[in-house]
Amino acid sequence: MGNRGGRLHDPATRELSRRRHVSKRWIACALEFGGRHRTVWGEGYTELFFLDEVTALAAGHRPCFECRRGEAEAFASAAAAGARKMGASEMDDALHRQRLGPRPEVDMKTLPEGSVGLVGGVPHAVRGGGLLPWHPEGWGPPAGPVSGPALLVTPSLAVEALRDGYRPLWHPSAF
Repeated sequence: MGNRGGRLHDPATRELSRRRHVSKRWIACALEFGGRHRTVWGEGYTELFFLDEVTALAAGHRPCFECRRGEAEAFASAAAAGARKMGASEMDDALHRQRLGPRPEVDMKTLPEGSVGLVGGVPHAVRGGGLLPWHPEGWGPPAGPVSGPALLVTPSLAVEALRDGYRPLWHPSAF
């Protein structure tokens, strides 16, 4: 689960507004934390639900420092790739620039496992030497070896975190 910094819906009608984010802080949260219970699309922020963390990273989200502190620390350390570890605001600024900027074309074979690229207009993730096509209900069977041109979907900061050892949570359909 995640959010984009605030409410994107009308709590009375439960309809989405035209805006798609409130702030640069796009986070991926745990579904359960501290016994809290939320009313989905209630008075607070708009909850977003992802297939898995690979999908959340591709959408430009990062792990939450409150409910997923260990993962957030690991992501921040890995994203630094040997440089000074970034704080949440610095990561959010970088991810926001990358979400808004043009998507670079890459060769899928240069990407680490967990990265997502558009191949033939369909998102595919690098996993175990193959490319898994994304579907709302889960990852499809490998569509071929990891190679070929694609538009990079996963922001480069997240790609660097994956390259330097961050291991995202995958939906069971990826196994």
